[in-house]
Amino acid sequence: MSSAELLALQLLWLGPTAAKKDKPEISSHKFDNAPSNFFYFDDSNTILLHDREGGVVHRSEDAGKTWDKVDIEGKAWDLWRHPQDNRKAYILGKGSTHWHTNDQGKTWKDFEIPNPKARPSLFRAPLAFHAKDSNKVLIHGEICRIGGLICEETTFYTNNGFETVAKLRKDTRGCVFAHATPEFETGDDDKNDDRIICVTTGRVSSLDRRQHKLAVSDNYFEDEEEPSLEGDRTVQGIINIAVVKGYLVAAARAPRTDELALYVTDDARTWHRAVFPSDSRLKEDAYTILESTSYSIQVDVMTVDPPNPMGVLFTSNSNGTYFTKNIPHTNRNMNGIVDFEKVQGIQGIVIVNVVNNFEEVEGSYGREEKELKSQISFDDGRTFKDLKADKESLHLHSVTEMKNIGRVFSSPAPGLIMGVGNTGKNLRSYEEGDLWVSDDAGLTWRQALEEAHKYEFGDQGSILVAVYDEGPTDIVQYSLNHGKKWHKVDLPDGKIRAKALTTTPDSTSMKFFLWGTKGGGSNTEHWVFSIDFEDMHEGQCKEGDFQKWYARYDDDGNPSCIMGRKQFFKRRKADADCFIRDKNFEEVEPDFEVCECTKEDFECDYNFVKSEDGKDCVRDGPLPDPKGVCKGDTKKYKASSGFRKIPGNGCKGGKDREKEIERPCGDTLKPPVSGEINTERTAFPAKSFRAYFYLERTESSSESKKDRKDETVIMRTDKSEVYISRDHGKTWDQILKGKKIKNIYPHPHFNDVCYFITDEDVHYYTINRGDSFGHFDAPSEPTRDRDLQTLGFHADYKDWLIWTGAVDCNKKGGCHNNAWYSTDRGGHWEYLRRYVRKCEFIKIEGHGDKENLVYCESFKGEKLSGPLQLQWSDNWFAKPHDLFENIVDFATMSEFIIVATRDKTDTDSLKVDASVDGQTFADALFPPNFNVPVQKAYTVLDSHTHAVFMHVTVGNTKNAEYGSIIKSNSNGTSYVLSLDSVNRNTPGYVDFEKMLGLEGVALVNVVANIEDAEKGNGKKLKTMITHNDGAEWSPLKAPQQDLEGKPYECKTDNNADCSLHLHGYTERRDPRSVYSSPSAVGLMMAVGNVGEYLTDKSETTSDTFITRDGGVEWHAVKKGNYMWEYGDQGSVIVIVRDTVSTDEIFYSLDEGKTWIPYRFSKKKVHVAILSTVPSDTSLNFLLWGQEEDSDSKIVTFNLDFSQLKERERQCNLKENEPDDPKSDYYLWEPKHLSDSNCLFGHVAQYHRKIVDRECFNGRSIQQLHNITRHCECTRVDFECDYNYEPAKDGSCKLVSGLEPPDHSQVCKEDPKKTSYYLPTGYRRVRLSTCKGGNQLDKYAEEPCPGHEKDFEERRRGLGGFWLFILAVVFPIGIASAVGYWVWQNWDNRFGKIRLGDQGSAFDAERPWIKYPIAAVSGVVAVLAAVPLLVGSLWRWVSGMFGGGTRYTTRGSFARGRGDYAVVDEDELLGEDDDEEV
Repeated sequence: MSSAELLALQLLWLGPTAAKKDKPEISSHKFDNAPSNFFYFDDSNTILLHDREGGVVHRSEDAGKTWDKVDIEGKAWDLWRHPQDNRKAYILGKGSTHWHTNDQGKTWKDFEIPNPKARPSLFRAPLAFHAKDSNKVLIHGEICRIGGLICEETTFYTNNGFETVAKLRKDTRGCVFAHATPEFETGDDDKNDDRIICVTTGRVSSLDRRQHKLAVSDNYFEDEEEPSLEGDRTVQGIINIAVVKGYLVAAARAPRTDELALYVTDDARTWHRAVFPSDSRLKEDAYTILESTSYSIQVDVMTVDPPNPMGVLFTSNSNGTYFTKNIPHTNRNMNGIVDFEKVQGIQGIVIVNVVNNFEEVEGSYGREEKELKSQISFDDGRTFKDLKADKESLHLHSVTEMKNIGRVFSSPAPGLIMGVGNTGKNLRSYEEGDLWVSDDAGLTWRQALEEAHKYEFGDQGSILVAVYDEGPTDIVQYSLNHGKKWHKVDLPDGKIRAKALTTTPDSTSMKFFLWGTKGGGSNTEHWVFSIDFEDMHEGQCKEGDFQKWYARYDDDGNPSCIMGRKQFFKRRKADADCFIRDKNFEEVEPDFEVCECTKEDFECDYNFVKSEDGKDCVRDGPLPDPKGVCKGDTKKYKASSGFRKIPGNGCKGGKDREKEIERPCGDTLKPPVSGEINTERTAFPAKSFRAYFYLERTESSSESKKDRKDETVIMRTDKSEVYISRDHGKTWDQILKGKKIKNIYPHPHFNDVCYFITDEDVHYYTINRGDSFGHFDAPSEPTRDRDLQTLGFHADYKDWLIWTGAVDCNKKGGCHNNAWYSTDRGGHWEYLRRYVRKCEFIKIEGHGDKENLVYCESFKGEKLSGPLQLQWSDNWFAKPHDLFENIVDFATMSEFIIVATRDKTDTDSLKVDASVDGQTFADALFPPNFNVPVQKAYTVLDSHTHAVFMHVTVGNTKNAEYGSIIKSNSNGTSYVLSLDSVNRNTPGYVDFEKMLGLEGVALVNVVANIEDAEKGNGKKLKTMITHNDGAEWSPLKAPQQDLEGKPYECKTDNNADCSLHLHGYTERRDPRSVYSSPSAVGLMMAVGNVGEYLTDKSETTSDTFITRDGGVEWHAVKKGNYMWEYGDQGSVIVIVRDTVSTDEIFYSLDEGKTWIPYRFSKKKVHVAILSTVPSDTSLNFLLWGQEEDSDSKIVTFNLDFSQLKERERQCNLKENEPDDPKSDYYLWEPKHLSDSNCLFGHVAQYHRKIVDRECFNGRSIQQLHNITRHCECTRVDFECDYNYEPAKDGSCKLVSGLEPPDHSQVCKEDPKKTSYYLPTGYRRVRLSTCKGGNQLDKYAEEPCPGHEKDFEERRRGLGGFWLFILAVVFPIGIASAVGYWVWQNWDNRFGKIRLGDQGSAFDAERPWIKYPIAAVSGVVAVLAAVPLLVGSLWRWVSGMFGGGTRYTTRGSFARGRGDYAVVDEDELLGEDDDEEV
């Protein structure tokens, strides 16, 4: 063959491949349904696309040019990519079978979750990954029963790439590996490689979010411990956890606040609480953790609420504990998304959008439309400047308006940024925007294309692609020179509406993926396009085509430093006629030049904080003691300068700000305690105190900017002047000077909020415990009805108010109440209802789907002479719904609403209806043997046990009133008798009190001489106690001897004739003088006597007693009547004489075993009130009184016990090692009256301070440690069933003439139920968790009608274990309302409501329930499942189809003391006057 022929052959052979193209190749593919998810595997052209509607996953190996279906058609419910391993992905099915791939989807292998009923979680990301070992994955699942109504969240795990899957832990609320990100380091990788942190439910209730806690395990929860988050204390109320770069963050919320606490760790072992500036507070659903760096966390905190929210951006120090403000007025949307993005791959450059007209938006409560402008920072957020395009300010649409997938502005292509926006004063609509580009990391900008486009970066920035985004298009445009010049290429198959444009995550590919739609409605078609630049004629770039490009420049145009280094890249020149063509998909890595150290390279060291001017670091408390240095005459030592170089900072030279300096040895010491009680007296120019309230910090509240450990008290005098103290009464300042404050309303659900009602049109409030005050104009004057509240509050939204005001009062006979509502703290008011008596927001636990549900009592026909009707609305009464006519009143509780109405057949009698959802009511069925011919009054009593306790007045003779306590079933409609002859007083209040901190313990006084009392001979009262929630009552066991060691006159071994009797609620002058404390578990104090009956409350006949074991054993502590308060969770108890002037108090440091006198005044003082913070955790107390020789001044005395040497050191709590000899606590088990420690079918252990340990408790401890075991069932675990009553021998007998209840009714209520048990006369106490033993409620099992066959098969097929599970465990329910749970609900301690009364009970204008309660806490299982059900349904559809406390103006209703007694509007000291509203 000749050479010419050979050349021709070679050219012929090379022809097809050598002919390069001058435009990209575009191919298309049509799908049946819209993609629900798609992604590239990193460093590849392989794409997975999920069609959820069809249950199909498609795969392409050539960036979308060709597609194949994964062979699991119709089963794919969700698709996930492993974030670190580019080989792995996961397809989740709807059931327990799922699939995983280890080769980018070429092959798939199925795996099973161990429980066949488990499905992927609908409430959180179903998968959590280990960043350093891709074989380790957590699976969040849920196991549902009762038709999906109740779901239990359970987490599973694999540590071998799904070869096996095992259960990790049940009752989880989200779990993460400590190594969830590549940046996170535990410090000991071998030991902590498997460390997992979970949010778990509480020890007692899985339904109470306030009990959620952290649990940590290094061996997949074979063992676990609860980490200490604040010192040695664990924290409850954990709502979320997240791993952010090198930090693990947990958020916690305490009850009675919307403020959150953030806890941060950078090693998964040592935690710190994040400290924000005092004027910035984190709130739930009001903060966003943003994309952070390896050396700081960025958090945006919402400052203006929706509908136009704004925020403030904060940046932390290197360990995530101290945050400083970077930029205010950041733009947020309703979902918490913030206009914030870091330029990818370049340190220190951030683009944000801020609100330009922030003052107008703040002043309008978010109603003013926001005007946005864009700003950029080149120094990690320390300073910001405008974006500039030809000297004009440029504004870009950001993260809150996502128009594409992935990052908004940048990619790994170094320095290339694009965005849609406009120049001018502020950002206009997206449709008015153009496409802009910057190739110097945002320093300068130029217009790329007119009108808005979606855009993407490829080939490390050498290719920019854009597609029109304001309507249909058939064109794609691209630029090969950083956006200076653009080329067009046609799309095949006509015009599309672009939905997404993307490429590989690292922007190294030359192929792009476009998804768009054609048509609309049911004719919508879904198309994807592959845009391939690989065959274009540009060659591969050579060395001369690249430049050294510095990432950041200062104002002088010089390369700038971040973290001690200048960052630069080897980057393709903009005009280079080449492609990088990296077949290995390697993204550009930066290089660095070391900088000289400056002040920006240092941060404050541990135990130091920034000075007020931010220029220095100052001590924050004592420094660590240098061992062996500060001894003898040594006065100085070498210690930290206060600065340290930021970890990871690479600077060298310059000024060494972290060089140690000489410090005085005194810096290492805490100031020595004085050993004495400190007293501060303050006199006020007034005759009486009218009201005082504690605005107590919660556990998650931030510190006041005025006092780091504030204990805030607000007080009003008879002169309508208001004073505030931030230090528990040591110092006082008058606030709102010149304003006459007629009423103070602390928010019953948010401790930081308080309202002040004046005698003018303008009223005031604080939302930060008195740090600052705002004002609002009222729509009318306050109501003139002294029995009603002017303001009503929402349980969840602190700015939502109802105003009840008087109108037409200048017209003869026309004065009546109207109601208005506001959702912006009184900024704007809207009419709610006319001619009302009262309106209330209704919040029922388990039914939170109607957040604006409101009840109103209004006069029918808008006539005051008409009957009261009860209506509800969930649309602000645009459409009211009638509930009842001729009502007396209603009571709202956590689970129930109880309504008292006049009986239609006998208007002199009342009847009761109950509801668990606020809309559907049922008649309350009283016990059949409970015959009260005319029901005149009810008192709804406190209960935290899934049941209503109600006192029904039986005897209504004045001064001889008594009644019966009845107890309901779980929906408040069916009642059984608990106890007869229970004492009440004329106003309707009952001698009934629950013990705080222990489940099921209550005390009552009963009338022992009913017939004589009704004849006017006076009541003879006896005190009774129950330890099993009212199922059994017994006399109170008397002490064996009196204070002098002598036996009592009566024989104390005969409880019937010689027992302890206590003065109860009906005699109490101050409703807060409760027997017990929510934080001093097991302790109660009371005044009473030993004998056959309760005697008069006099100095000669009454003594003061204490119990330390929950009411089993009592001891006399002082002769006479004393008031008492618990401090520091019971480590200090203070008592002071009641009704007798005195100059001394007594205190005990050993739970009342010994008492030490202390003289607090040189003069005798008539002490009216002894108070402390409602949680009883303070070492400060307040005496309120009047000195004997002064009739014109009132005084307070602050008593500070923090300087006692016995309380100098904080107690050491070893939560996870309770038996550690170094612990200052022991585990205490409460006992029933028998020798057993079983209470409600289990043995509970509580942390209690060892009495003789000289230390203070400090922060509230989590008192309930554990449920150690479940006990066998005994009689005390059961109460009498409906139609049965207690016999004299304690058994339950059928009421004469009645039939046993029909238990087959459960079959009708639950059609899936196959069997029921015949009645035995007993039903299980709802709190009991007993197992085995005497199953008094199980006698004979019968099949439900229609399920006889299933019943027989089940009985033949089930073994003994499963019979036990079905017959015993399932009916148990959830144990609730123990220890710490009650502390979290102390605002509802023993609130009661009167429903009806005697005599003038039928005066239509008289309020029978003056102050509502929140009596029943906890939620029954079905009710609690409702929010889960709602969430499940929503997710299922998307998957298939794409009671608060009321307050009077009296000071006794201090913050948080949820009370039921209504005390007359008299003052604490002095005479009443006419100023009251």
